[in-house]
Amino acid sequence: MTQLDSTPQPVGILVNPSSGRDVRRLAARASVMTAESKRDQIARAVVGAVASGAQRVLVIRDLLRIAERAVENLRLHAEIELIEQKPSYQPRDTAIAAQRLRDEGCGAVVVFGGDGTNRILTKAWPDAPIVPLSTGTNNVFPIAIEAGVGGAAAGLLASGQVSAEEVAPRAKIVAVEIDGEADDCAVVDAALLVDDSVGNLLPYDPDLIRRVVLARAEPAAVGVSPIGGLLEPSSASDEFGVDVRCEAGEGSARPMLVPISPGLYRRVGIVEVQRLALGEVVEVEGPGVLAFDGDRERQLEPGQKARLRVVREGPRVIDVGETLRLAASRGSYLHSAHWHDELDTAGVSFDCC
Repeated sequence: MTQLDSTPQPVGILVNPSSGRDVRRLAARASVMTAESKRDQIARAVVGAVASGAQRVLVIRDLLRIAERAVENLRLHAEIELIEQKPSYQPRDTAIAAQRLRDEGCGAVVVFGGDGTNRILTKAWPDAPIVPLSTGTNNVFPIAIEAGVGGAAAGLLASGQVSAEEVAPRAKIVAVEIDGEADDCAVVDAALLVDDSVGNLLPYDPDLIRRVVLARAEPAAVGVSPIGGLLEPSSASDEFGVDVRCEAGEGSARPMLVPISPGLYRRVGIVEVQRLALGEVVEVEGPGVLAFDGDRERQLEPGQKARLRVVREGPRVIDVGETLRLAASRGSYLHSAHWHDELDTAGVSFDCC
């Protein structure tokens, strides 16, 4: 039987203010995620966390003050602490925030962002216990679920009513080793592109894709993941990854229509697709650009090699449904009925505005 930790830990709230707002919306039909929508989701997540037992919630102040505005008018029977962080206007803001929440001892973190946000968090805190909520573009790693329910799952874990071993398995990621450079990773996909440039934010040109290694190959996703998912599906729970070789033009490649971005289908030339055992190495060689989770990140020089492996060494992603099912079976919400009565008689409101 799993030993539950009775020592309550804080719930962390981490938001990427830029997710769901980049230039990719000009080249496809993706929706814009507004600051107001994120604010309301954060408020609901905090309410859910406290309703499920969280006694302390730590909120990182972001560039646009979205999280701060989400909690400033909440009246909850819990300590809501705003953590100051000087913004650098760079992705490393997410890494610094993740490290701060780790150092503060958070038992669960609700992450508002896309695949890229979760990748940065993973590099900073590899085994973070998280509820990743989708606010990006081509999201595969985060989940689409009501924010209050996601917050409730985080609150149950942080308050010790369920354990990480029970409800939060480690996620698969693509681990990347590059000759002469620092290691890297992707939480969904790593791709080798030719004749492209680091920092390019436009949707991929399929003719430039040469290799794709996928921790998750989802047929119902948008982006790089369905390049493998429409041929050899691999979900979060499957104990294998997928390797795809691609070519441009007619040649030996088989054309396949792929939703490379929301509302944007393009033909990708497929040469070969195969399962990858966990830990199996795929070696690629430059020149080219390595893109991780849709972001072109690293330049490979001619002759420079990189080794890619799918491993189960990512964050502990909280299974929201299983968390609430376990809590229900243990009577967690019945046992807390008197606690809610105390809140009501104290005049505490769960209103978010």
